[in-house]
Amino acid sequence: MAAHRFVRLLASVASEAEARLAAAGSADIIDAKNPASGALGALPVDVVSRIRKAVPAHILVSATVGDLPAEPEPVVAAARAMATSGCDIVKVGLFPGGDPHATIRHLGRHIAQRTPLVAVLMADAPLDLALVPLLGEAGFRGVMLDTASKDGRTLLDHRTPDALRAFVAAAHEAGLFAGLAGSLRLAHIPELLALAPDVLGFRGALCRASDRRSTLDTAALAAVRDAIPQASRQAPAPSPPLWGRPGGGESQTPAFRAPSTHDHSPQGEGEWPTLETTP
Repeated sequence: MAAHRFVRLLASVASEAEARLAAAGSADIIDAKNPASGALGALPVDVVSRIRKAVPAHILVSATVGDLPAEPEPVVAAARAMATSGCDIVKVGLFPGGDPHATIRHLGRHIAQRTPLVAVLMADAPLDLALVPLLGEAGFRGVMLDTASKDGRTLLDHRTPDALRAFVAAAHEAGLFAGLAGSLRLAHIPELLALAPDVLGFRGALCRASDRRSTLDTAALAAVRDAIPQASRQAPAPSPPLWGRPGGGESQTPAFRAPSTHDHSPQGEGEWPTLETTP
């Protein structure tokens, strides 16, 4: 369906080998993280760097910075360190506690102008949608909703479809792309596509025996990939922007297009990906 054509498959990987498998399985975004270290466990910077180099340049690579309290100093330091890996997007979780407002401001002031940032809010904690416009003002590129506890419950166990729709709408209103994740299963995909997110993120559903700490499984990845319509199969060249409100049209939701060439050194002369407006 055309209304779903811009929904992107984010596949979380824990190694270079998994990244290659995910890329071969047509994942749109490769998300580097360590499932053994928490919801947004961080991989070593050098591992993320190898993942970025192993994945074709047209596929975005995101990387998490760990399950850190929302305090400006440690979060900014972790984001700055992860940016040196050459990943295209740094994902920062806003976990309960701490000072999320100050953390967002500091990330915007010190990181967002150079490194594309995505915030991750927790669906299994009190959800403050007032943070979403602050993320847009600070220069973040997107916001995702995930679960902090990996206890068998899923995003849809914690939030109703109406609540998820409100989250997506708030993100788009703030000029951010919206992503949904949180122990999502294959059976959830049709219902989630109807909510018009820009990204659906998976880990456990892509793994052997649906165990997020296991390794990616080719058949499981293929099943999820087949359930999410691919833009490249539905739109003639040129392909639609990699980030954008599903369906395109006259939407002014920012679109995040990966460049054809990219210097992955933060101090290099190449350009970082830039925001465009969906045509």
